[in-house]
Amino acid sequence: MKKLEDKVALITGGSRRIGACTARYLHSRGMRIILHHHRSAMDAENLQAELCDIRPDSVTLIQGDLKKISEMKYRVRESAHKLGRLDALVHNASVFYPTPLATTTEDQWRAIMETNLMAPYFISQAAAPYLAKNNGVIVHMADIYADRPLPGHSIYAASKAGLVSLTKSLAQELGPHVRVNAVAPGAILWPEHATDEISQQRMISRTPLKRAGEPEDIAETIYFLIAGSQYISGQVINIDGGRTTVP
Repeated sequence: MKKLEDKVALITGGSRRIGACTARYLHSRGMRIILHHHRSAMDAENLQAELCDIRPDSVTLIQGDLKKISEMKYRVRESAHKLGRLDALVHNASVFYPTPLATTTEDQWRAIMETNLMAPYFISQAAAPYLAKNNGVIVHMADIYADRPLPGHSIYAASKAGLVSLTKSLAQELGPHVRVNAVAPGAILWPEHATDEISQQRMISRTPLKRAGEPEDIAETIYFLIAGSQYISGQVINIDGGRTTVP
């Protein structure tokens, strides 16, 4: 694994859930963290304090609505300039909720597509010059629903399918100096508006490993994509317990 001491990772939506787990994991490997949050100020501040107790001045917070592209691009450039470098960009932030065709609104379409697809594109645009200087890495948070859409969630599935395509196209455009990959979780954390227990057990029963995964499974894979093989780009790694192998 490539040494990560003092290198810098920007994680969008990094104050809670998988984002926070990834921040802790990369921080434990020596990275400095730029932690983006939108409305979770207290969670972000608590995580910053926790990690800075371990290593002072190792976490920088940026707050912003990912749909406000110009503002977010400015904050990305400002943070990278302030810290003197940027080595990894993890697009973790995502919007997930049902959008049945009969009742979906244009506002819902925009909210999901702007957060899940437009923001990763333009934040990558802002970050690319800094990443290129350090042979950096972009990791997108895709989803197995990009290939196997969840009924009633067509906009979400389409946004993640677009993100998979973006992963492959940016790998071509940003090579050879920036590698671009994605991870696609299966049953890792249940949505905060959680499915019922019966639905959860049904999902697990269709998974060959017969259990849900852990956020650390995602964080470890992101770490591998940043610090591991330097010849992986344009790929999507399914972290799903084998679920996508089942018809």
